[in-house]
Amino acid sequence: MSTSPKVHELPQTNQLRALHTVIRDRSATRADFVLYSRRVIRLLLESALDLLPFDKHEVVTPVGETYHGLKFTGKLCAVPVIRAGDSMAEALREFIPGIRIGKILIQRDKTTKLPHLQYWNLPDDIADRHVLLLEPMLATGGSANAAIGVLTDAGVREENIVLVDFLAAPEGIAAVHREHPDVTIITSSIEERLNPNAFMIPGIGDFGDRFFGTTDSAVAAR
Repeated sequence: MSTSPKVHELPQTNQLRALHTVIRDRSATRADFVLYSRRVIRLLLESALDLLPFDKHEVVTPVGETYHGLKFTGKLCAVPVIRAGDSMAEALREFIPGIRIGKILIQRDKTTKLPHLQYWNLPDDIADRHVLLLEPMLATGGSANAAIGVLTDAGVREENIVLVDFLAAPEGIAAVHREHPDVTIITSSIEERLNPNAFMIPGIGDFGDRFFGTTDSAVAAR
């Protein structure tokens, strides 16, 4: 577990570990994988939103009393890294229907493991927004750094970026903070390490393939 104030791991409750147990099982059906992944994603996104700035805000309750509450400060945008990040964007829209959505497509070379930026489309005013960068798998950190670079080139300040990862490897966390020390990272699990093929251990397989049912991805994705 990281001790950096810029790294947040969800509390490893019994409930969360039970959800992860289903998701990590190579024999899990695709229906179970999607169902339980969505439950974790919702927990993760709610916690990510809690890292954003809030102002004091008062409202009058139905019984005529004042409630001293809070409201989000500023404007928000979500930017999923296509395609796995789209799973998180779908969940986010369920409780923030009007959220602005950008897109970044980065493909990693299977041999060199290096990221290649293919496409991006961002709101014109993204420099004025807080950004949830949705990237389920933070392994080597190459793709995340490329995506963060797109955002900072568009004028987004690092301190206004929250990188939301389903799983994160210590190597990936370190790589991101070497280049972008002010980016906040939140994940449902910090894994043990990467194996020689840059897969996380104990891992989950290919998240996008399992979630969208594209291939069997070395784990049953029925």
